Amino acid sequence: MTKTASVLVPRTPEACWTQFTDATLLTGWVPGLRKADVIGRNADGTAVEVSFEFDRSLIYSLVYTYDRAAMEVRWEPRVGRRDAVRGSARFHPEDGGTRVVCTLDERTEGEAVALLAAFARWMSETRAT
Repeated sequence: MTKTASVLVPRTPEACWTQFTDATLLTGWVPGLRKADVIGRNADGTAVEVSFEFDRSLIYSLVYTYDRAAMEVRWEPRVGRRDAVRGSARFHPEDGGTRVVCTLDERTEGEAVALLAAFARWMSETRAT
């Protein structure tokens, strides 16, 4: 089942994109994430594959693709498919900031909403512009 949620973040689309796509920052805002190890990177430094370890003993890796012009990032499971989730995030300029739209193929209600709420809190606490 696919779930979509959105949030208005009072930051520029560029700031939101930069923070969201920086795999080294994920443990700062993704709920329950203990560890995120970048396995491979693109020439521009963005992560191609990231291994995740969560509090609930979930371990899996995701493979990322980026469409910079469309301000969209997509991810899909590689290792640990049973526990991992496929999804995407888009960043649209809107009055007052950026509309971040997240779509997840999820098993638990509220994961997309919780992820975006955590990201919005992270962005409100950072000095990113």
